Amino acid sequence: MFLGVDIGTASSKGVLTTADGSIVAIAERVHGVSRPRPGWVEHDAEAVWWADFVALTRDLVRAADGAALDGLAVSGIGPCLLPADAEGRPLRPAILYGVDTRASAEIAELKDEFGEQAVLERAGSPLTSQAVGPKARWLARHEPEVAARTAMLLMASSFLVHRLTGRYVLDHQSASQCVPLYDLRGRAWATDWAERVAPGWALPDLAWPTEIVGRVTPDAAAVTGLPAGLPVTTGTIDAWAEAASVGVRAPGDAMIMYGSTLFLVQVLTDPRPHPGLWGTCGTWPDTYTLAAGMATSGAVTDWLRELVGGEFADLVAAAAEVPAGSRGLLALPYFAGERTPLFDPDARGILAGLTLGHGRAELYRAVLEGIAYGVRHNLAAMTEAGGRAGRLVAVGGGTKGGLWTRIVSDVTGLPQQLPAETIGACLGDALLAAEAAGVDTSTWNPVIDTVEPYSEHTARYEPYYQHYRDLYQRTADIAHFLATEQHRAGAVS
Repeated sequence: MFLGVDIGTASSKGVLTTADGSIVAIAERVHGVSRPRPGWVEHDAEAVWWADFVALTRDLVRAADGAALDGLAVSGIGPCLLPADAEGRPLRPAILYGVDTRASAEIAELKDEFGEQAVLERAGSPLTSQAVGPKARWLARHEPEVAARTAMLLMASSFLVHRLTGRYVLDHQSASQCVPLYDLRGRAWATDWAERVAPGWALPDLAWPTEIVGRVTPDAAAVTGLPAGLPVTTGTIDAWAEAASVGVRAPGDAMIMYGSTLFLVQVLTDPRPHPGLWGTCGTWPDTYTLAAGMATSGAVTDWLRELVGGEFADLVAAAAEVPAGSRGLLALPYFAGERTPLFDPDARGILAGLTLGHGRAELYRAVLEGIAYGVRHNLAAMTEAGGRAGRLVAVGGGTKGGLWTRIVSDVTGLPQQLPAETIGACLGDALLAAEAAGVDTSTWNPVIDTVEPYSEHTARYEPYYQHYRDLYQRTADIAHFLATEQHRAGAVS
């Protein structure tokens, strides 16, 4: 049996599987984030990451009912910055991934210092709020007493691995998002740049997510309920573990993850830097990836449901009766700015074409279509970067109900495969733990359905997509003015 545990933004989830990928038990814990100031998003590593992990493993060990456990892998939100002392004790709450935008001044400074193109070529990704390097410099500048005591740079997965095994190690995929501290082509720390950004910090050893890097210590076993000596793999960032859970590993394979935000990962054989995307190492040593992320997706549908009232099932049913194009409505879903490929934190949401004849069904469908246009925009950027078109696998809660995936396939003109299980990254963790133990995982989580695009809908959406692209360009200055006003009024967290 194998264990997988994932620490997410709003919840943590664990799974216990057999060697053939059958799910024995699932456990989940809900938590929140801390927003101590505008633009800051944090987690308490002890109260959230470790407490959730302990609760989940105890539940799953009980579910094993005495059966032997053969491996454990973990994943988590990232890239994050958790400064810790020499014993691995957190020195402050973890600064989360791209949703935390505190280091904007440091991003601009590092762009000037190293050169935007030089960073893109060496690190594979542009300097954005997703990058760890600017946050490290922010810490040194604004909390020098914490920076002076920092001996470890941890993320959710590496924090858990250190707590379980004593190893200070990070996987290459996570490290490649520590822009500009990692050399993507060299697959090693860029020690010269790292010393300029985070001087004196000892960077972790590097390994691949399927490598066993240690075993559960007796002290950790006593707290977690895990057996002492249980093999532990390196771990990785959640989206890449989720891609592994649905077999996205061959060049051209891509995952689209439907959740509160939307994330895309496409597998490559070599680096393909693009200024509008994140280029990273892959989960396996012979792969690289292109990644894209929209700042909101399901979060906008949640907002709309709360605004208009009713149940999701009723909204979905009503929206399904509305024709493609939402009877002349067009939405920009940038309700929290936008990440790839715009990298514009001050982009804002727009509903264009509203009339007194439009109702909540048209509004809901227009929002889903706007997100689908964003997916197409990101896929176009991946193609522009040289990504090879292959299969597209859909995961996440947004795959339920059928309408959202139907609209995305119609807008993009691409089929989407649906796997048997969409429980998330924790299943990918269990798969990686099984691979580390030498198990053949090729039959895990098979595809059970495919959403095929309707060609007449794809043609109908074509002018809408072109106007979607144009609408952002034409309204960007207005959106930026309004964002400034919102920040001044305290309306943006």
